[in-house]
Amino acid sequence: MKGISFAQQPFQKTAIMGESGAGKSTLLKIIAGLVQPNAGEVLFENERVPGPYEKLIPGHPGIAYLSQHFELRNNYRVEEILSYANTLPEEDAGILFEICRIDHLLKRKTDQVSGGEKQRIAMARLLISSPRLLLLDEPFSNLDLPHTKILKSVINDIGERLRITCLLVSHDPQDILSWADDLLILKDGKLVQQGTPEHLYRQPADEYAGGLLGDYCLLSAADTAILTGIPDAEVNGKRLFVRPEQLVITPEKKQALEGKVGRIAFAGSVYETDILLPRYAIRIKTAAPRVSKGDTVYISLQPGTPWYL
Repeated sequence: MKGISFAQQPFQKTAIMGESGAGKSTLLKIIAGLVQPNAGEVLFENERVPGPYEKLIPGHPGIAYLSQHFELRNNYRVEEILSYANTLPEEDAGILFEICRIDHLLKRKTDQVSGGEKQRIAMARLLISSPRLLLLDEPFSNLDLPHTKILKSVINDIGERLRITCLLVSHDPQDILSWADDLLILKDGKLVQQGTPEHLYRQPADEYAGGLLGDYCLLSAADTAILTGIPDAEVNGKRLFVRPEQLVITPEKKQALEGKVGRIAFAGSVYETDILLPRYAIRIKTAAPRVSKGDTVYISLQPGTPWYL
């Protein structure tokens, strides 16, 4: 970690993104008191969190950390696994198990539940110790879509119903954009950018940050001048950063780029259409294609504030 500094407010939903090796998991473990920081300190509720070099048993009683490599003992019933760490009254524990969507699994053995169910059991085992901060390391990795949806609902309920602050790491923008209040982007152990997901999506600090959050295109300076109507000299060598939904096919030739339609792909709620320009391709997303492969089309910029890199 290199000079990372940020604060998370109670009940604020914070997410961390970055490429593999960026330091996301290490940062989470430092916050949890499981990895000793080289410099600086972690404050939790105005008290310093000691690292593993300073404690016989690493960790902090108010902070729970769920690793992406969690384990459950085999040949035990789920209720037995949970009872060992349970400090809650029976009624409160029942509410917790219901929130984690595991109340119907209590009599089963751990080898009789799915991977997604095991993860929610491991989460419940942490939560019955009544932490105030829950750290989730890639919680959606290795989950299919139905279990991902369930876990997202569980995480929302943990924050809203149990009033536990959550901080999670994910590599998928679909996990982050609709959930987080605050987003940190890391690269090589450094903080590249911090802000709301919408701000970082629309105005990334650089191409690396922009690429983590979805498809984009950096237009040439010349094409930027055409689309924006701003002369090359005023663009000053900068390139227009655009998301696919910011571009549209238009019948007008003014302030538009001419290209040929390449690949058209159905992507669920939208169609992704690649437009081939003389030097590169750009992608647009539309509700219906309205064009065919090989057509000559004109592309213009949706109204809004352009962003340059």
